[in-house]
Amino acid sequence: MFRRKHGADVNSDDAEQREAKISELKAALGTLSARGEKYCSEACLRRYLEARNWNVAKSRKMLEESLKWRAAYKPEDIRWPDVSVEAETGKMYRASFRDREGRTVVVMKPTKQNTSSHEGQIRFLVYTLENAIFSLPEGQEKMVIKIFLDPKSVEKVNFVYQKDEESMKVMYKYIDPEVLPVEFGGKSNVVYNHEEYSELMIQDDIKTASFWAVDAKTNHANPAINGTLVPEVAPQSSSLAAKAS
Repeated sequence: MFRRKHGADVNSDDAEQREAKISELKAALGTLSARGEKYCSEACLRRYLEARNWNVAKSRKMLEESLKWRAAYKPEDIRWPDVSVEAETGKMYRASFRDREGRTVVVMKPTKQNTSSHEGQIRFLVYTLENAIFSLPEGQEKMVIKIFLDPKSVEKVNFVYQKDEESMKVMYKYIDPEVLPVEFGGKSNVVYNHEEYSELMIQDDIKTASFWAVDAKTNHANPAINGTLVPEVAPQSSSLAAKAS
């Protein structure tokens, strides 16, 4: 990863400055809906500030765009029955194991694609990522996405895959082989079972609905982020690759 060199707006080691920036960003957002308040937790504000080098104005713009999208798309209202058909082949799911740091792991298998609806695929992706984030342990702010590609695709990218010894060393550095399924180069015999996964997601839906249920104030005070129009999502082709050093 490469980052542009520029001066930080806050000393990252100064807790007092960080807290002041978080308070400033919260005030800049104005009055939010109940769901907006839940989304904009202190940890969330901190992530947006870190992403914009603690520049409040830039962080506010980025966060307002997120809030506008969420108000329009309503990712917290997507439920398992809405997307379950997309999951029948196990092309993407939240793994039953975590990495060595306790992070949630999302597995993606593009070769198991089973539908042609772009809108349905996007909703399934959004649902899976929202669910994975919601399932993170208390205090954990990161998760792992592992994509398994076919051999021809593997040749085109730097990726972690089973038949390469050095590649698997990278995998084992982050995930204990005892909990990693055999199909991914580990020792666990756990495999994706659609019926069992569906039961898990239905139970998670109950928790999700409960968490987002209270929303007495529907709109944000700032009309610019109320998301009255559903955003258009243009299809994009991209290759996701990861190789840790």
